[in-house]
Amino acid sequence: MAKQARAVATRHQIIDAAAATFDRLGFERASLGEIVEASSGLTKGALYFHFKSKDDLAQAVMDRQHAISIAAVEAISSTAAPALEQIVMLCHEMGRQIVDDPIVRAGIRLTLEFSAGTAPGKPGPYQDWIEACRHLSEIAIAEGDLLPTIEPPTLARFVISAFTGVQMVSNVLDRRADLEQRIDQMWQFLLPGILAPDRRLDSDKIRQARWARDPAMA
Repeated sequence: MAKQARAVATRHQIIDAAAATFDRLGFERASLGEIVEASSGLTKGALYFHFKSKDDLAQAVMDRQHAISIAAVEAISSTAAPALEQIVMLCHEMGRQIVDDPIVRAGIRLTLEFSAGTAPGKPGPYQDWIEACRHLSEIAIAEGDLLPTIEPPTLARFVISAFTGVQMVSNVLDRRADLEQRIDQMWQFLLPGILAPDRRLDSDKIRQARWARDPAMA
């Protein structure tokens, strides 16, 4: 059991080092040698014991990022907050993860890099984020917060697309230092067009919705 635990810890250490390297350099520029150097004393032999190639390592990083993101989706969905507020919470949590977690940053960067290549990229967390937003949009319509004419699949894809654009521009211009503010501005412009008329006075309250993250998830 101790040997198995060490193997699991080593695998996680390699993935952490790979994520830090991919986040800094991207997939093409990152080398296995640089990943080994970033892994605090591990050898290239240990890396090859767990991963056969750089592609395998990149997939492991994206898988871990996907698990982190989906855990947040599920946790937010289990709260008692109204569905529309949960969508706002989800966007801000996605932003926090990108800022604070190198695994998430690396996974997002790899997903975008692979999608820009000749091979079709896997949708990774995006499809799950869109699906979660679609489901919550349906509930928000039933709760009377959203206009009944809203098409949940269309709104969900737009919200996740808008968030993606906001975080990318924030990264280019300000290294994401202003990301929370920019997400709030996104909702400031979006909410007036989608809220049911009798809910518009609650716009500021909805924009202020944040998820109180469990420290155990860190």
